[in-house]
Amino acid sequence: MRRQRNAKIIATLGPASSSSEMIRKLFNAGADVFRLNFSHGSQADHKARLDIIRDLESETGRPIAVLLDLQGPKLRLGTFREGKVNLRSGQTFRLDLATDPGDDKRACLPHPEIFAALKPHTNLLLDDGKLRLRVERCGPDFAETVVVTGGAISDRKGVNVPDAVLPLSPLTDKDRKDLAFGLELGVDWIALSFVQRPEDVAEARAIIGGRAKVLSKLEKPAAVERLEGIVALSDAIMVARGDLGVELPPEDVPGIQRRMVRVCRQAGKPVVVATQMLESMINTPTPTRAEASDVATAVFDGVDAVMLSAESASGSYPVEAVAMMNRIICKVERDPQYSRIIHAEPTEPEATSADAISAAVRKVTSILPVAAIVAYTTSGSTSLRIARERPEAPVLSLTPNLATARRLALVWGVHSVHTDDAKDAEDMVAKASRIALDEGFAESGRPLVIIAGVPFGTLGSTNLLRITWTG
Repeated sequence: MRRQRNAKIIATLGPASSSSEMIRKLFNAGADVFRLNFSHGSQADHKARLDIIRDLESETGRPIAVLLDLQGPKLRLGTFREGKVNLRSGQTFRLDLATDPGDDKRACLPHPEIFAALKPHTNLLLDDGKLRLRVERCGPDFAETVVVTGGAISDRKGVNVPDAVLPLSPLTDKDRKDLAFGLELGVDWIALSFVQRPEDVAEARAIIGGRAKVLSKLEKPAAVERLEGIVALSDAIMVARGDLGVELPPEDVPGIQRRMVRVCRQAGKPVVVATQMLESMINTPTPTRAEASDVATAVFDGVDAVMLSAESASGSYPVEAVAMMNRIICKVERDPQYSRIIHAEPTEPEATSADAISAAVRKVTSILPVAAIVAYTTSGSTSLRIARERPEAPVLSLTPNLATARRLALVWGVHSVHTDDAKDAEDMVAKASRIALDEGFAESGRPLVIIAGVPFGTLGSTNLLRITWTG
């Protein structure tokens, strides 16, 4: 089950991909991580999908990561008397807490947190940015606005506030229930929506308590401003271009995406690029050339994973979408310029033995025709630090911790194997060679690089690099 690529694929499960047969097809087509989107479906639906994934994992012997994506706060208008109104550019429009149905003069905005953050000249975006309002006057329970960009607006459309940090926790009551449910089931990653500041990540981490890894979704301008602090507290980052593209000018998003990827790579934190990557494949069996280029650009930037949303969850061609993404990644990574491009901005190692060894491993793989880097790890940190260097050889990660093996399925270039730790140096070499052969990495006459910590089984003790040749 070895993948012939380094970047990983996350496939969202949904109505089009909930059966055991379909999930197996998605995995065989190239999905490494399955996303359970708790914005849709019931807890029972998601449990059934997770049970299928775990059965598939047992059947294939390949650790599979499960990502629980929390819904987060949803800010919406109330209803309208006629169900829909048309707002003209230049007209005034009032928002308030009154629950009466709205008209073309006013509407209910049942979120006092928004009013608490508003100031004159703040922009409000309605219906994914199709309409724009500018606040002229406001108070704790109202806002008088001018319509900058008009159009039709209907019941319960979404509201975005790009110019303000809202006094909201990223975890709603629904999220807390879903989080407890997912942790009980044993999901591997928690995707945290509506992150605005580092404190939001700290709040979630305190609840999760190490039972899963935290992937922060960056979809707010406020999060971009606090990027380094959020990355430092997160285990991984998602560039969530959907809401980010609503709240920021579209021309700003590519540069911000590249900055996020760069900061994550320097920090050694996995980074995922998501949203509308192969959007046209929801309804057609092939993507546009622009979509293929979008995926390729992310891979050339060295991202850890790219994600499919509706393409695999509710589209007509879920397997084809995963297979297409797999082919694009493989093609990019075989490009003669790929290695030069992903190493254009070298990562700076920290003054630790783990980073010293990781930097040495990258140098070794650029000189010798290394078949694989075999990394013994308990927590996963050794494999993460090696992957940060984007070495020329794949990382075969051996761990006695099944949770670690699953979580590393998200990480660039890492092929996880759940196995017992080495007992001594002789066992270390023998086990590495045997597993490399079994997993399809070892080739006669080509070296393996082995990374481990001595004493064996000691957390955070990466201090050994050994080169051995297969028979």
